[in-house]
Amino acid sequence: MALTTTLADLSVLLVEPSHMQAGLAARMLGHQGVAAVRTVSTGAEALAALRAGGCQVVVSALYLPDMAGTDLVAAMRADPELEALPFILISSETRPQLLEPVRQSGACSIVAKPFTEQQLSRALYAAADYLSPPEEVDAAEIEGLRVLLVDDSLASRRHLRRLLEELGIRRIVEAVDGREAVALLQDTLVDLVITDYNMPEMDGRELTEYIRTQSWQNSVPVLMVTSEQNMGRLAAVERAGVSAICDKPFEAGSIRRLISEALLR
Repeated sequence: MALTTTLADLSVLLVEPSHMQAGLAARMLGHQGVAAVRTVSTGAEALAALRAGGCQVVVSALYLPDMAGTDLVAAMRADPELEALPFILISSETRPQLLEPVRQSGACSIVAKPFTEQQLSRALYAAADYLSPPEEVDAAEIEGLRVLLVDDSLASRRHLRRLLEELGIRRIVEAVDGREAVALLQDTLVDLVITDYNMPEMDGRELTEYIRTQSWQNSVPVLMVTSEQNMGRLAAVERAGVSAICDKPFEAGSIRRLISEALLR
């Protein structure tokens, strides 16, 4: 995949069955400086175009004639050649149960309809930032960094692992829930814990409370990356002692910044 720093360098695959909506989105992409835009109307056409190569970012509607946008991103994440491609969902859907698979997939952004060019531009810059190599990273500081990644979503763990590896972090251990993380923390020294909130067995709040009150590594920074929207639950997470909270979907630049801030505390 070519590394990208500007919107003019992006090659976008637009997946939209409505000719009117496709035309509107294509014009907006053009206004943002994106010159290479290919439009398809179905999920099958999108996967064929992606496997043929040349597309760096997918911008897709949720409802397609042959599948949902959630099915499309799931197929991408299951394909080793496509799993790292940034995915932007454009939808008027607000029901959490329908959007959650996209949030957990490591999508760059969810843009709500109706949207402005500024909202689309931010999503595109997030995709460009994901594709770009990180700048101003002190390799000496992160060379030996040990990170525990805790998330019950395999796609989300893979997405976060890619971002960490782009930063030069190679010493990464993974756990599928808080209970497994607790077992690892008993005899594995780590410099940073990145955890989801909603997980079976033991959730992110319970894991954070364990780390702060029972673990011998009680001062380790804990970064929570979550799609949780309940403010009461998030407040409880903050009280438990989390170092920072980042929403899903998240921008690559945001996660890098939060990691740096958490490590400096």
